[in-house]
Amino acid sequence: MITKLDWYILRKFFTTFFFCMIGFTIIAVAVDSSEKTDDFVKTGLSTRQIISEYYVGFVPYIWGLLYPLFVFIAVIFFTSRMALRSEIIAMLANGITYNRWLRPYVIGGLVFAVGLWVTGAFWIPKANEIRSSFQTTYIDKNDPTKSANQGGCYNCYYLRLDSNSYVGIIGFDTATKSARNFFMQKVRNNQVYYNLRADQIQWNDSSKTWKLTNAVERRIDSSREVITKQPLMYLNMKIRPGELRKDDYLKDKLTTPELRSFITTEEARGREGLNTLKVEMYRRTAGAFSVFLLTMIGAVLAGRKTRGGGGLHMALGIVIAVTFILFDRFSTVFSIKGNFPPLLAAWTPNLLFSLIAVYLYVKAPK
Repeated sequence: MITKLDWYILRKFFTTFFFCMIGFTIIAVAVDSSEKTDDFVKTGLSTRQIISEYYVGFVPYIWGLLYPLFVFIAVIFFTSRMALRSEIIAMLANGITYNRWLRPYVIGGLVFAVGLWVTGAFWIPKANEIRSSFQTTYIDKNDPTKSANQGGCYNCYYLRLDSNSYVGIIGFDTATKSARNFFMQKVRNNQVYYNLRADQIQWNDSSKTWKLTNAVERRIDSSREVITKQPLMYLNMKIRPGELRKDDYLKDKLTTPELRSFITTEEARGREGLNTLKVEMYRRTAGAFSVFLLTMIGAVLAGRKTRGGGGLHMALGIVIAVTFILFDRFSTVFSIKGNFPPLLAAWTPNLLFSLIAVYLYVKAPK
């Protein structure tokens, strides 16, 4: 049963979080708009269009990115003020146990954790779709570091269709749904027994098949090789034009069920470099847990009255938050660039800071 004490602390929790979130959002929008002023001017769009086509998606993106930090700072701020006014000492002196005092923090932490988990799985990806569409259309095209011509074959795809079929599509154009080169080969017992090449491949909307130009088929067995040439050939593959895309924002735009399904499909095709997507999928759950974890750390840390007051608590909180973010980034890089398992990469910061939370709880004066 939630009592007046719980409502008192929860009201402070929710109110402080709201103002903290609004304050940081205003700062983030101001900084982002100042950095992109020239890009906004080049688009020729009105202020209303920029807000509806970009900032409607940007604000939820910032909320999802900094949500654990918002919660942590809110807990540190209002709890340290309670400690400074000796409210916590008065509560404990009146017979309220330390664990009972922590109960509203547990409730609030769970509410915020569930909120982040639900919005991060379904709502924020939809907002990211708005933001990323604007970024791709108006901003990234003017950024030389994100040019599609920077090294290698950007629009080249090497995929596995099934357990023994592999295809390569070279220079795919999403506008015309065609590529300048194509090959497919089938392997059995580590031996190529079928090879198909074409000078051009194009998607046929009417028949839902791929049209190959100047196709050459090679069938190989132990005794002979048969070569067949066809000016035109129609091929039915389990690949659609919409699947042939390289999207830097893909992991942010997909909802959690869509992301899980996409990873499963791409793993079956033998695609490499999926750790980025896997880390994102696991982090959506790990991030929700980190909200609850940082809530408890903030309550235990700021609930102790010190001579430094709220300033000392806030300084310690910032150090802990920065350390948490650094651990999170390091583990992500090790997973994407190395062989660190994505599941551990997403959960390592939570595991380490869970130990810190237990230590602070044990050492807290009760």
